[in-house]
Amino acid sequence: MTPSPPHTLDLSPIGNCAATALIDRQGRFVWACCPRVDGEPVFSALLDPTAGDGAGYWSVEIEDQAEIEQAYIRNTAVLRTVMRDTHGNALEVIDFAPRLHHLNRTYRPWAFYRLVRPLKGAPRIRIRLTPTGNWGRDLARETAGSSHIRYECGPVDMRLTTNAPLTYVRNAHIFRLEKPLAFHLGPDEPYPNDVLADSEHMLHATTAYWQGWVRTLSLPLEWQTAVIRAAITLKLCAYEETGAIVAAMTTSIPEAPGSQRNWDYRYCWIRDAYYVVRALNRLGAADMLESYLVYLRNLVDMSAGGHVQPLYSVGLEADLVERIAPDMQGYHGMGPVRVGNQAFEHHQHDVYGQMILPLTQAFFDERFLRLGTESDFAAMERVGERAFTVYDQPDAGLWEFRTRARVHTYSALLCWAACDRLGNAAASLGLTERSEHWTHRAKIIRKAIEEKAWNETLGIFTGSFGGDEVDASLLQLFELGFLPADDPRCVATFAEVERQLRKGDNLYRYVEPDDFGEPETAFNFCTFWYIEALYMQGRVEEARDLFEAMLARRTHSGLLSEDVKVDTGELWGNFPQTYSLVGLITCATLLSRPWTAIR
Repeated sequence: MTPSPPHTLDLSPIGNCAATALIDRQGRFVWACCPRVDGEPVFSALLDPTAGDGAGYWSVEIEDQAEIEQAYIRNTAVLRTVMRDTHGNALEVIDFAPRLHHLNRTYRPWAFYRLVRPLKGAPRIRIRLTPTGNWGRDLARETAGSSHIRYECGPVDMRLTTNAPLTYVRNAHIFRLEKPLAFHLGPDEPYPNDVLADSEHMLHATTAYWQGWVRTLSLPLEWQTAVIRAAITLKLCAYEETGAIVAAMTTSIPEAPGSQRNWDYRYCWIRDAYYVVRALNRLGAADMLESYLVYLRNLVDMSAGGHVQPLYSVGLEADLVERIAPDMQGYHGMGPVRVGNQAFEHHQHDVYGQMILPLTQAFFDERFLRLGTESDFAAMERVGERAFTVYDQPDAGLWEFRTRARVHTYSALLCWAACDRLGNAAASLGLTERSEHWTHRAKIIRKAIEEKAWNETLGIFTGSFGGDEVDASLLQLFELGFLPADDPRCVATFAEVERQLRKGDNLYRYVEPDDFGEPETAFNFCTFWYIEALYMQGRVEEARDLFEAMLARRTHSGLLSEDVKVDTGELWGNFPQTYSLVGLITCATLLSRPWTAIR
């Protein structure tokens, strides 16, 4: 194992719904994939590539550094890093991916801008740009033109256009910063404009876009800054061209130190995306939901009523064969680094409900540009038929067990929800017979869950039909409206989940050993589920205290990864994790005092 590099998950994402990058506290690009979020990393330092010392970065360094401050420009995805040296000189670095309205469309190329401006004196700086190719195996080969540098990064080529001295950039030479410098990194195409003037314009327009989008959100009274940052980051996890939403921007950050639980999350899980649009819907962000529904409708057509994978690429490609990237040593040297995800081969039957639930909103929401049609409903019925066929069949479950299949209660619950919501959609269209048909099927599944997931001996619902185990997904029984929260069966189940799975301020997904042994970290999303359940059980002050504890766990950029080490509070797992940010938004909207409290 190589020595641990000085990386943490205290990272700040920038992006524009086409390009994404993660920037560390030193203002270094340490992760960005091209030409899509699920493509190859051109900035790969986060996972320690073997291409050479200092590979996989884009940094701006100040000589004789004294201190660094970093924060987003308010209500935007634009990051500002201020660097000061020991002689009193200072500069700022402003990083963003351009996103603005132009020619009656949203301009969002795979591209990044860096503006480097002197704030005081003439600081001496060094620019290091060391992209990699072929999954960390090679340093990019570079060639220079009159005002640009071309980087050959394996299957992709990039071009840096700048008004900075190319000699200094190519040689990572220290030089005086006496005027603003602009850098545009994008596809290997001619850049026809003045890069400095253009970058200033793009900064202004991109800032205006994000601040305008935030103004459309319906925010809770409390915790607004936290909710805004979570909402912006969820939007950055969307690949707007197709409507896909990825689970996280990274691959292979271990769920726990040295655990081998390293997964590639740069794909669109139907389950995760459902929770994302559901959370943003609480804030009134209909744009992402509408975009995602386009992705879903294409997926419905592709499946034609047959098997649906749990996840697809952002371009709806189905083949996500999992392999190891041998030239990436991994986060803190903790490989393997996986590309692709074997879960695409799984049967996870909850996906049918998670397709139907968001699509149903199109039959009721008058804000939408395109309302649900009878043709849409007919296509959704094919998905419902599949849900009804498989609701009592074994699957890998939402926790994606690789070597174990059961009839998971959560999967059956979502199949029930699919039939129940199809009944609602049919009623909205005046299709009485179809509404009765789907309502009857929902009743059949309900009866099966109440009989087969209920353990009479233990007096609780269990995680699988005929089982005796509990897992955190049982909290969704009342959250999805299957039973009221005060139903004695739910109260008893909640108490058992709490007894077995709560560890301090955290809730584990489950505690029984799985394919990799006993879980070592708590799943942040499950803790948010637990907070929701506390609220619904009437334990509001306890829920608020636990929510505040979760907020205190966030990075300086206001974000969370997938998991937390309970004994140390250290974040682990892929980052930024949409599940975790969904939980933050959902709990904030539930727990906040109402606006009437101050009006």
